[in-house]
Amino acid sequence: MPISPRFSAIREAQELLLEHFGPTPLIKSKTLGSAGAQVYLKNETVLPTGSFKPRGALFALASNLKRRRIEEVIACSTGNHGAGVAFAAKALGVPAIIFLPEQPVPLKRKKIEQLGARIVDTGSPDLAGAFQCANQHAQRPGVYFLNDATDPDLPAGTATIAMELLEELPAMTTVIVPMGDTALIRGIGAALKQRASSVRVIGVQAERAPSYFLSWQQGKAVQTDTCNTCADGLATRTPDEANVVSIREVVDEVLLVKEEEMLEAIRRLRLGEGLLAEPAGAAAVAAYLSSGPRAGHTVLLITGRNISEAVRQQAGISTGRAQMQEERAENS
Repeated sequence: MPISPRFSAIREAQELLLEHFGPTPLIKSKTLGSAGAQVYLKNETVLPTGSFKPRGALFALASNLKRRRIEEVIACSTGNHGAGVAFAAKALGVPAIIFLPEQPVPLKRKKIEQLGARIVDTGSPDLAGAFQCANQHAQRPGVYFLNDATDPDLPAGTATIAMELLEELPAMTTVIVPMGDTALIRGIGAALKQRASSVRVIGVQAERAPSYFLSWQQGKAVQTDTCNTCADGLATRTPDEANVVSIREVVDEVLLVKEEEMLEAIRRLRLGEGLLAEPAGAAAVAAYLSSGPRAGHTVLLITGRNISEAVRQQAGISTGRAQMQEERAENS
């Protein structure tokens, strides 16, 4: 089977996304790396919702609008994907409903509301329950369920990250990517395997939510009973069989990171690099710190900044007045 998404779809996604925002910054790290091991940070937190999610949501919704009439787009989400879909819906003029599990990060919920989407609180303990509610609603006519885990168009949007990296850093040798529902790494991996197959693609999962790590190892979908991690963006416990096949084609290695390692990575990014990241957004840095330097030019994806107050306190990030004003501006 050919690798998906195909390069033609990735190029189409690039052209579409440039109508809404430009390439995100690639920054040489001030504090990571060593002689012969250069480290760069791909800062996706500057995108409109504070995470990489609008890339896939915009392309998927735009592609489907070309094919059929859509009266409503829906999604289930722990927060960032919901905000990405809300952003895409607002940009393309489609009503949106986002199904949330219980106790989402307040900042993420607020962003969804500010973008005009209607929120349904499902009361489910994790994303699996929210999915069931969204899937039931999706049976209505004219509803498009933009499912982050299984939508066939979405990974072409995330693949545009790889294209930006190849244009700015053609000497890249390794990219480390947080791995939740795998749409991000499937897009990036597919682009790199088609255009720069020598680049090593490494995924990162939370040790407390290792479903895709186990699935990648065993070559089949391995479900876990829980996904109790501070990194809600990595909290998956029911892998999709097709996604497992895909990541085994395009991912060279998968690492696990501990909760305290992600908290330390948040602290290192804020104090050493001046970047604010949530746990999933800092997971690539956590993996790099725990696994050690890699020769060549390594890129770490910083995928989201929408951090909860509780996690910020756990990470020891200051909440002084000046910092609060700065973060309010960043998240506006």
